Amino acid sequence: MRKVLVIGGGASGMMAAISAAENGASAEIFEKNEKLGKKLYITGKGRCNVTNACGDPEQFLGHMVHGKNFMYSSFYSFTNTDMMDYLEGLGLRLKTERGQRVYPASDKASDVIRALSGRLSELEVKVHLNTEVSRIMVSDGACTGILLSDGRTVKADAVILAAGGLSYPATGSTGDGYRMAGELGHSVTRLYPSLVSLKSPDAFCRELTGLSLRNISMTLKSGKKKVYSGFGEMLFTHQGISGPLVLTASTLVHKFGSGELKVYIDLKPALDEETLDARILRDFESATNKHIKNALGALLPASIIPVVIKKAGIDPDKYVHDITKEERRVLLHTVKSFEININGTGDFSEAVITQGGAETREIEPSSMESKKVRGLFFAGEVIDIDAETGGYNLQAAWSTGRAAGIAAAEG
Repeated sequence: MRKVLVIGGGASGMMAAISAAENGASAEIFEKNEKLGKKLYITGKGRCNVTNACGDPEQFLGHMVHGKNFMYSSFYSFTNTDMMDYLEGLGLRLKTERGQRVYPASDKASDVIRALSGRLSELEVKVHLNTEVSRIMVSDGACTGILLSDGRTVKADAVILAAGGLSYPATGSTGDGYRMAGELGHSVTRLYPSLVSLKSPDAFCRELTGLSLRNISMTLKSGKKKVYSGFGEMLFTHQGISGPLVLTASTLVHKFGSGELKVYIDLKPALDEETLDARILRDFESATNKHIKNALGALLPASIIPVVIKKAGIDPDKYVHDITKEERRVLLHTVKSFEININGTGDFSEAVITQGGAETREIEPSSMESKKVRGLFFAGEVIDIDAETGGYNLQAAWSTGRAAGIAAAEG
């Protein structure tokens, strides 16, 4: 019986150990935290967005930002549908919400971890908690086991590196996997926080903190180049902007954002300029003797009205009947293209994932085995793969973990 050691007890690590054991190996997990799946507990705001129910595999892979081609083999071998079936087979009821996001029916991330932990127990996978791995041992170009931080060695036929990334360091993601990969001759790309808020120097963001905008269109530009465009929700924060649209846009900042970054919000994407102008005129007709600051309540959220008027360069105390055609034109443009300056992203402490990691060209995509060290396998966030928000990153963890576990067991 082959002995497989898994470094890391997160999503990919648990799946790797389960898959190795299901395929006849003796599997052990080494997790430096006090419990398995510590990061899973906080994903999806504690609800755990386990995958995305998007039906077409090509469409699903289209949401990968980096590593789409690398993911083909492992994803087609263990798809989002396969993962949903697997969890339900473990007794976990699931539900699908807006954006095809899949959650446990209970809305509790702990139930996902309980289901996977139960399967680990059934398979008699040994789980070593509060146990830190110092390095992976190699002899004659092949893995021989691991060295623990207390000096003990554990021998094995294969080692799966599933130690996570740098995001949410409070959950134990401190980049150990990148260090270990580098020590074994693997190239590690530059690392960035991703699925993260965007920072803005604009004071009005602080004024609007807590305001959530729904059904808006957002475009991120780097200089004149469009980096991202999407429709959905966003949120103002004391440091800038966040929310689903912003998190997805953040995945492209480091790839394309070399110029001056600006976000443009269309507050009324369902209305073209002509229709919006007619709407504003109707509102003005019913509020002709009001100040402009009191005449836009039917069009915009109350808290953003003063900011829009200021951006349009209109005196907020000017009466509606005195607003010129040019001022109305500028107001319309401001509503359709509300500009926000961007001067960076949030850091790893708030990032959902790490962008970057072990170079995919040095890993065999079907088995996740290292092309440099025999018996070394990779899974999850430690690899240079990442995707948009919506369950796609967790599916990448499940799929790569599954592939690594099966291949490590088979040798």
